[in-house]
Formats: sequence, structure tokens, C-alpha cells
Amino acid sequence: MKRIFFIAVSLFMLNNLKAQTSPAKDINSVFQFSNSEYNFGKIPFGKPVKYDLSIKNIGMDSASLDNVQVGCGCTTPEYEKGKRFGPGQTIKLTLGFNGNTMGAFSKFATLYLSGGYSKVVTFKGETFTTPPPTPASTSTSTQKVKQF
Repeated sequence: MKRIFFIAVSLFMLNNLKAQTSPAKDINSVFQFSNSEYNFGKIPFGKPVKYDLSIKNIGMDSASLDNVQVGCGCTTPEYEKGKRFGPGQTIKLTLGFNGNTMGAFSKFATLYLSGGYSKVVTFKGETFTTPPPTPASTSTSTQKVKQF
């Protein structure tokens, strides 16, 4: 019984061993990003805003932007899914924010590129509301007019 248990445990442990783990891929050696961290500054509450970010292929092979996963429904990506771009070429991606978060905000989107590469980009800012205009004086002063 001990022998069977020992063999079972040994097989389980051997199954989970790996000779070497593959090193993590360095996305910065293949792609160059502009505006991967963007600050909108102060924007009016409820006003949609957008910004562009670009991805330059600095690797040796052609690549594609396969997917963009946003962190919430307030963020909208605009891009050509699967469009190939060769070494030295740049593609553009637009991220939109609907502005319906009150106060300071920080949002993210994950870009998935061919070859198993991914990159998290962030943007932040702060929304503000303008106080409603104060109504004109509503005092009802009347003047007496002499009638002749």
C-alpha cells in the first residue's frame, strides 16, 4: 500500500515539474508605444473625450493588433482589428472616455498584439461640474405710477 502511494505521489510530482520556464517576452523590444499613459487633465462632467496612441513595430516581423479589452463600459476603443503592420510601420488606436465618472478617474485598456504580446495602457483625469447659473434677482419691487 505504501509503495502504491509513493508511486502515485512521485508521478504527480514529476508531471508538474518543468525543465525550464520560458522567459517573459519583452514587448518593448518589439513595439514602441506613444501615449501609453495619458492625462486628460480637467474635463467637464459628461463630455466625451478621445485621445490617440500609436504603436510602432520595431521588431523584425510583421505584427497585428488583435484585440483591445477595456476596463469598463465608459471606455471605447477604435481600431482596425487584425490589421498587419510591418517592421518600421506605425498603427493608430483611439481610446474614448464618456466623461460620466464624477471627480478623479483612472482607466485602463489591455492591448493584445500578435505573437502573444500584451500591453496595459492607462489614462486619467478629473471631471468637474459647473455650478448652475444663479437666477437674476427675483424681487418684485413695484413702482407707483401717477395717473393724470
